[in-house]
Amino acid sequence: MLKRALISVSDKNGIVDFALALHNMGIEIISTGGTAKILKDNGIHVIGISEITGFPECLDGRVKTLHPSVHGGLLAMRNSYEHMKQLEELNITPIDIVVINLYPFKETISKADATLEESIENIDIGGPAMLRSAAKNYQDVVVITDPKDYEMAIKAIEETGEISIEAKYRLALKVFEHTSHYDAMISQYLRNQIHGELPELLTLTYERVQELRYGENPHQKAVFYKEIGENKGSLVHAIQLHGKELSFNNINDANGALELLKEYEQPTVVAVKHTNACGVGSGYDIYDAYLKAYNCDPTSIFGGIVAANRTIDSRTAEELSKIFLEIIIAPDFEEEALEILFRKKNIRLLKLDNINHKQPNNALDIKKIYGGLLVQTVNQELYEDEEMKVVTERIPTEREMEDMIFAWKAVKHIKSNGIVVAKDQQTIGIGVGQVNRIWAVENALKQSLLEIKGSVMASDAFFPFGDCVAAAAKAGVTAIIQPGGSVLDQASIQMANQYGIAMVFTGMRHFKH
Repeated sequence: MLKRALISVSDKNGIVDFALALHNMGIEIISTGGTAKILKDNGIHVIGISEITGFPECLDGRVKTLHPSVHGGLLAMRNSYEHMKQLEELNITPIDIVVINLYPFKETISKADATLEESIENIDIGGPAMLRSAAKNYQDVVVITDPKDYEMAIKAIEETGEISIEAKYRLALKVFEHTSHYDAMISQYLRNQIHGELPELLTLTYERVQELRYGENPHQKAVFYKEIGENKGSLVHAIQLHGKELSFNNINDANGALELLKEYEQPTVVAVKHTNACGVGSGYDIYDAYLKAYNCDPTSIFGGIVAANRTIDSRTAEELSKIFLEIIIAPDFEEEALEILFRKKNIRLLKLDNINHKQPNNALDIKKIYGGLLVQTVNQELYEDEEMKVVTERIPTEREMEDMIFAWKAVKHIKSNGIVVAKDQQTIGIGVGQVNRIWAVENALKQSLLEIKGSVMASDAFFPFGDCVAAAAKAGVTAIIQPGGSVLDQASIQMANQYGIAMVFTGMRHFKH
């Protein structure tokens, strides 16, 4: 028989109706602070927590429920003679229902101007303790932390006077997921304040955005989760203006497009297929940039994703509408552009503010392996100015240097072994994910539909032999940018000198596996 409930919530949605239903069934209600006030204001009789503990709330409300009269009432096992005898001796009444959700820590740290002191004050102490006590004793205590469960609980109590053991188990599980999520948010927030080393113990927490139809393949289940915090410029903040629901592969590919796009400040368009770029172009406007990206590989862009860092105008929309694309992402779309693109029923249009905003340097890049995780900080650097040096007899021209930086930004996001050939701020050949570097070079050169003569080449890691330089030179490449660091660097340098190629070492590798 359920006789007594303790209610203390920061999220007041639905709490008055829920408490009124309990009250009408003759269940006593204990409450605290703002929750007690709102219930009283709605005519519901409430027992104050101090009446239960015999001790006043203190320290600005920091201490009010941490008391044996509360936790004894929660943790006592009803089928234990000794437990119930001790409750009687101590004059403690069992608490049968606990309804708690925690101080709004997430909402606090999500504010741009939140201070450390304000965030610390919004760490709940008594709430998690009561939730854990009640959930540990779930056989005897109904514990609710999610307003979505109010209706189910009331219906069950009205029909049977109780809640089934299976339902109580699920509610208890939900509690431990909720409190672990809450604690992980706190540890992540505090760790981010000091920008320290990767932790000894790593607990991560994410919130569900949506359940996906399937994963990479139809037989795999999948869910899209988001990190806690601002995350400006991330896909979780994109507003979908048109088209079907995003799939697992859509989200993964779109994220790859965004990460590459963020490398460029000038008007730029990135076209991506299966997480790899098939075209990158920078121009004097977004129309010019799109044509460059498209013309790099008009075949592979079909069915791909296009990301732009400027508003899509009507002229660009007309070009985009000529082919089948899965997704177009941009900071905004002109009204006329939307009218044009809305004609294509299934194309997904995503509007993303702060599209150029990068992740902080201490953000984590995580790869799941069987039985564990590989964790590293995100790859936000491009090169060290003091490490970049010309290693050949010929010095690159200003145009070659600009194109090499453009290509270097692109190759950073190409799967290794990766090669990018570029000219006039346009990729003209991309060699992706080969098991040896000469194949990546050969693929980048032979797939090009544009004039290679006078182009530059970027390699994500060093050339192990001089053959890559020779192949590039014979195709018409005039300058190469690469990390250097091979024991055979001199062979590549000599080959470059032989063909009159300018070569720059960055001193920074960009493997992407």
